[in-house]
Amino acid sequence: MFKPLLKRSALSLATTALALGVATGTQAGTLSIGHTTWVGYGPLYLARDLGYFKEQGLDLQLTTMEEASMYMAAQASGKLSGSASTIDEILKYRPQFCFKAVAALDDSHGGDGVLVGKEVNSLKELKGQSVAVNEGSVSQFWLSYLLKRNGMQMSDLKIENMTADDAATAFIAGRIPAAVTWEPHLSLVSAKGQGKVLIDSTQTPGVIVDVVALNCDVIEKQPEDVKALVNGLYKAVQYTREHPQEAYAIMAKGVGGYLADPVEMANAAKGVRFYDQAMSEELLGTPTKAGDIKGVIRLANETWSALQGKRFDVRYDELVDTHFVTP
Repeated sequence: MFKPLLKRSALSLATTALALGVATGTQAGTLSIGHTTWVGYGPLYLARDLGYFKEQGLDLQLTTMEEASMYMAAQASGKLSGSASTIDEILKYRPQFCFKAVAALDDSHGGDGVLVGKEVNSLKELKGQSVAVNEGSVSQFWLSYLLKRNGMQMSDLKIENMTADDAATAFIAGRIPAAVTWEPHLSLVSAKGQGKVLIDSTQTPGVIVDVVALNCDVIEKQPEDVKALVNGLYKAVQYTREHPQEAYAIMAKGVGGYLADPVEMANAAKGVRFYDQAMSEELLGTPTKAGDIKGVIRLANETWSALQGKRFDVRYDELVDTHFVTP
């Protein structure tokens, strides 16, 4: 039986923030962040529970919401200071209210993949076939990117709209010939010999990227808290490298859900790269040099414009604040 792996999905921002009952608005010394259940957000809990934020005067409040529309609605209303999410996901909401990415968390490095039958050896062999993917989510964004690299487009496939968990379940049951999903579904399918992973995100480094994005008024009014957040994350990533077993146990307890078991957390962590300062500077950039994420933002604008039939033109400087990347 598959564990619920709700991660990054997309609905309308029309979800009513007033009904969410989440933490509070902006106040000095406090930041509140919404997120889904995902291994890449583990360092937030690690830094919190090791006291890395507290020692700098920051109280970080973390709230799990399994729909992007929910935490983005709460953020838009000021009930949350910000969110942890993929850059392509939040880009779609940027025209509606002001927020910016201030910290890089992770990128998917094997955690996402395309499941196919053993006889399939290329994406082109899927032309005209049914593929399960969660429309409007990072999975569709990534699939579109993969197809474009192979001279294909979404219309070459028969898309079946399913969550990543349902997609994996349908694939294993033999109801769908291909599915876009993530761990642990990829490993489970491979281990049981029920198919194979045609391609995974190790082949697309830096495309599926998670960041912390804070509301613009929070960044303006609480710069010291933002600085404490970023510095605490750097310390947590370093601790993870030096004490992985202890780190994953702490992360598992904090993140919970399907990652509540430290073994599951450690296994899931193999499919991501946690970002330290040097990696963050390369990705997000500095006040004097634009980062590699500029290319991802351009890709997200192009992809969502094509997929959703409306123009997205969010600029790098509208979506990223580099002032906190370097301590």
